[in-house]
Amino acid sequence: MPIADSVLDLIADTPIVRARRLDAGPCELYFKLESQNPGGSIKDRIGLRMIEAAEARGDIAPGATLVEGTAGNTGIGLALVAQQKGYKLILVVPDKMSREKIFNLKAMGAEVVLTRSDVAKGHPEYYQDLAERIARETPGAYFINQFGNPDNPAAHEHGTGPEILRQMSEVGGLDAIVFGCGSSGTMTGLSRCFAKDAPDVELVLADPVGSILAEYINDGVLNDKSGSWMVEGIGEDFLPDISDFSRVKQAYAISDQESFLAARELLRTEGILGGSSTGTLLAAALKYCRAQTSPKKVLVFVCDTGNKYLSKLYNDYWMLDNGFLEREQHGDLRDLILRPFSRRDTVVLQPTDLLVTAYQRMKLYEISQLPVMDGDRIVGILDESDVLLHVYGDEARFRDPVSTAMVSKLDFLDVKSPVEALLPVFDRGQVAIVTDGDKFLGLITRIDLLNYLRRRVQ
Repeated sequence: MPIADSVLDLIADTPIVRARRLDAGPCELYFKLESQNPGGSIKDRIGLRMIEAAEARGDIAPGATLVEGTAGNTGIGLALVAQQKGYKLILVVPDKMSREKIFNLKAMGAEVVLTRSDVAKGHPEYYQDLAERIARETPGAYFINQFGNPDNPAAHEHGTGPEILRQMSEVGGLDAIVFGCGSSGTMTGLSRCFAKDAPDVELVLADPVGSILAEYINDGVLNDKSGSWMVEGIGEDFLPDISDFSRVKQAYAISDQESFLAARELLRTEGILGGSSTGTLLAAALKYCRAQTSPKKVLVFVCDTGNKYLSKLYNDYWMLDNGFLEREQHGDLRDLILRPFSRRDTVVLQPTDLLVTAYQRMKLYEISQLPVMDGDRIVGILDESDVLLHVYGDEARFRDPVSTAMVSKLDFLDVKSPVEALLPVFDRGQVAIVTDGDKFLGLITRIDLLNYLRRRVQ
């Protein structure tokens, strides 16, 4: 490959790989690795196109402030381009966005404004409405407006679409493509491209359960009541101004659990680390493929890299907390223990460990209390308050052993105790130490109880 002068020169021309181990029925399944773009997603394409087109029209002055509302990846694409071109960027993002994306945006120099993810379009705190207001009230700012910007679909009509057709011609062409819809730029642009150059290609929409789009495609019903979903970047509660659904004849509504498990399966089987929306697209693609009675070549996007979701869908504890992984049920307090000691999942200390070690483990695992174990016997509990009170005024005490600061007078809760027995423990400001006779099983915290109650509602 030639040496590039800028990371912006590396946007597009992403590879396609054939699936080898997934069961796609009679079909051949291909993955378009948009995760290989320099910003890690397909949205790099529209970030570059929307800014450069605005520059060509004279809409952006040197050093201008750009503003956009985004669920994440468009923001990263815009941040990449704005950084390289010297623009200030303000991004309004819903609070369900993964931490990795937020860290990424801030590290690239973008100003991030978090807003609510539980409100619909028209609410003043809805991320798009808030972004438009910030742009209006900021002197000299330019509102990108991916949902109404014709340069968004143009990036795919003139770039992504022809690129796909050129690549797939090497294996005899393309029969169907599976995509998601957020701003609708990918769908609209590909639809226009294929209408001209490959009219027989079927367009299949993958939509999160809770979004209104699958029902609109399949039943012609435009619902004004959307649900909520945890998959990031796709699904909508309205029809974007730039959307053109006329060539989309079939849609699959995919649950969060299906999406996350499909993404994890893609990594296990094909070695492809995709994000949450990739899981939605893959789950829909597999349903489509397995329903076919004749062989077809089907392309699905790996919309972004799974590196942005390591704290979410690739985190077993997050998946368990949210009820997306099945756990063995016992009918007692073991059902509330997130990290069972018997599986060596519990993060523990020994009495001889140093307090600085305890502090580091609390920070690493984002937990505020740790059991102190002597072999398989629990001998104490250490929480962040114990550490603080011990070292305050003399930081050298971080080198003291855990035994000097831990609480050794412990109250135990038998595993067969009712759930209600946890409430007095929490009211005393303690964590529940669950045992079966003399055997330590694990800890239950307030958030463990909350997660348990939420799973029962689900």
